[in-house]
Amino acid sequence: MSYGDPNNPYGPPPQQQGYGYPQQPGYGYPAAPPVQQPYGMGAPMTTMPGNVSGARVMLWVIVGLQVIGVAAFVFAGIALKKANDESSVPSALAKYPIGLMWGFAVLALAWLVWAAVLASKFNTGGNGLRVTTLVFGILTGVIAVFPFTIYGIIHLVLGILIACFVGGANGRAWFNRPRY
Repeated sequence: MSYGDPNNPYGPPPQQQGYGYPQQPGYGYPAAPPVQQPYGMGAPMTTMPGNVSGARVMLWVIVGLQVIGVAAFVFAGIALKKANDESSVPSALAKYPIGLMWGFAVLALAWLVWAAVLASKFNTGGNGLRVTTLVFGILTGVIAVFPFTIYGIIHLVLGILIACFVGGANGRAWFNRPRY
């Protein structure tokens, strides 16, 4: 078989001459660009974004710092109780109220539990968890300003970062993702 045969089914297509407009490149409508879905829309997210995962890690860091804080307040409460029991020994610690240290220990323990519950629910939580984590981060930052110590500065930075990471677009997309 040769390609010169006009009836050859395997040959090149015949040329049409004189019909219609000439097909020149650059004329006509351009191809439409592919449709892009915004981040977090369309297919459900299966992996947690990096900054949201970072916020969860920061919550666990706060849990660790709170364990240290609870231990320090309990130790201070025991030391104050011992200083008050030994009334013959003059001590500067004897002036401080013991109940205040135990109250701080209870508040630090409550903050520890709150941070642990928030961090453990990041995989399954919805928008309510995101809002609660935002409130936690903001309150942590505000409360950390008062005791301007090393632990206060660390809590301030962690609280601000948690609020920013969870409140951002990736955090919104993660906590509002569809769950099937």
